[in-house]
Amino acid sequence: MSDQNRGTSLKRIIGNNFQKYTMIIAMLAIWLYFQVTTGGIFLTARNMNNLFLQMCYIGIASCAMVLVMVAGHIDLSVGSVIGFTGAVMAYAIRYLNMPMGFALIATLAVGVLVGMWQGYWIAFKGIPAFIVTLSSQLLFRGGVLGVTRGNTIQPNSDAFKAIGQAYLPNIGEGDFNITAILIYAICLIIYIFSMIAKRRNRVRYQFKVDSYPMFVLKLLGMAIVMGLVFLIWSTDRGIPVPVLILAAVVLIMNIISKNTAFGRHVFAIGGNIDASRLSGIDVKKTTALIFIIMGVCSAMSGIVYTSRLNSAAIAGGTGSETDIIAAAIIGGTSPAGGKGSVLGCIIGALVMASLENGMSILSMGSFEKYIVKGLVLLFAVAIDVANKKEA
Repeated sequence: MSDQNRGTSLKRIIGNNFQKYTMIIAMLAIWLYFQVTTGGIFLTARNMNNLFLQMCYIGIASCAMVLVMVAGHIDLSVGSVIGFTGAVMAYAIRYLNMPMGFALIATLAVGVLVGMWQGYWIAFKGIPAFIVTLSSQLLFRGGVLGVTRGNTIQPNSDAFKAIGQAYLPNIGEGDFNITAILIYAICLIIYIFSMIAKRRNRVRYQFKVDSYPMFVLKLLGMAIVMGLVFLIWSTDRGIPVPVLILAAVVLIMNIISKNTAFGRHVFAIGGNIDASRLSGIDVKKTTALIFIIMGVCSAMSGIVYTSRLNSAAIAGGTGSETDIIAAAIIGGTSPAGGKGSVLGCIIGALVMASLENGMSILSMGSFEKYIVKGLVLLFAVAIDVANKKEA
């Protein structure tokens, strides 16, 4: 391949993913800064494992937030819903003596009802999502106060605690976690074969593909990144259960957004709602389903969040909506709708969790954390606006 074609391929890759690559570079810069300022604590295996635990509940909710924002909406109630559903789960186990499995199903059902409530007003009554979810933010914050009665609820359940704090057991002995190494090998093989199959399909239908050297370089880069992550898990306590839950949610939501008619309808609505109606898409039904999915993911996020803390408190989930919305935008989701990536929002969740983790190690105050997160969010939106002007 000529140097010109290589340059064109590289330019297309960077151009299509400019915001994502910018945020990856920013994340690495954040890690380097905290590694220096914390005296080498930040990038230790133990702290990085804690970082992954912190980001899981943000990542779970932000996966659904991507669909909400792609369709041109917003959910300001997600923090309150996380606190409310977490409190419901803790209450069911502690005071109703509900078995773990039933409590889990009941809490997810509450998430469905929350989504149906919001979807009804937005989709069928035409009330803007901003107003509906703002009112729901207050409604479900009141729900948290009602369920907890102003007290902290501790479920006292090892099974519940395991959801947010447990690790996969090591099948071997020694300094390295064999379970993590085996799962890395399996994930890498699946990733390589799936990418090869995807490339072959694109070639078969005469779609544009990256040059072969660039394709190999991307595979090698992903293998190195995955290897570094699994190295952390293999040298520390292993793979956290919340990470497995997050991975399952990401996989499901990525399939929904990319490989289903519903996912294509969501992007179509965000791109041009009038054209979507004319093409036969049931905009109301699709919108309602988006918010039901948002409710379920918020409930799952609330379960993981409450389990990690092993308690439900009146302040549970407060302020989480900022991190979740920011994670989606940082990951490449446009606030104007029509554009977004489930995989990208995980990068955003990692950025937000990194900021929180690093600033906590440095014992920064709340006012400093709010200022930094606000500036990061503004920076991400500015990049999105700049990309649209250049397009």
